[in-house]
Amino acid sequence: MAFWDEKTLEEMSQAEWEALCDGCGRCCLMKLEDEDTGEIYASDVHCRLLDGQTCKCTDYPNRLDQVPDCIKLTPQNVRTISWIPKTCAYRRLADGKGLAWWHPLVSGDPETVVAAGISVRGRTVPEQSVKPGEWEDHVADWPEWEPPEEI
Repeated sequence: MAFWDEKTLEEMSQAEWEALCDGCGRCCLMKLEDEDTGEIYASDVHCRLLDGQTCKCTDYPNRLDQVPDCIKLTPQNVRTISWIPKTCAYRRLADGKGLAWWHPLVSGDPETVVAAGISVRGRTVPEQSVKPGEWEDHVADWPEWEPPEEI
């Protein structure tokens, strides 16, 4: 039996926790908040530390110092942060759903996350390229999309 089926999120080692990340990059997309309603919108703008082609943080060990808004996911906060994508392995496990078919730990192939349409690879722009007044142009609905449970 796989560790993610045997353990709760709280019981996982740091290495197991890190292995759950599918590398999609969705959590590194900027969120936009409507100041009047408080509603949160997904965007196609990625954090300045995310490499838009590899979907890897360019300074992962120091990300929290480099980007004060960066949130370190924990077993506790994945259950309460509303903007964590429904496709996220941490959220899926917290919700009792298990890992999806396209997750690299299930498929054995890190490219299934791209093939399934989950990855942000090549679909985003870096935050430093968005000028003031242009942010609303980057609201996107695709980061909320979920593929079918089965292929």
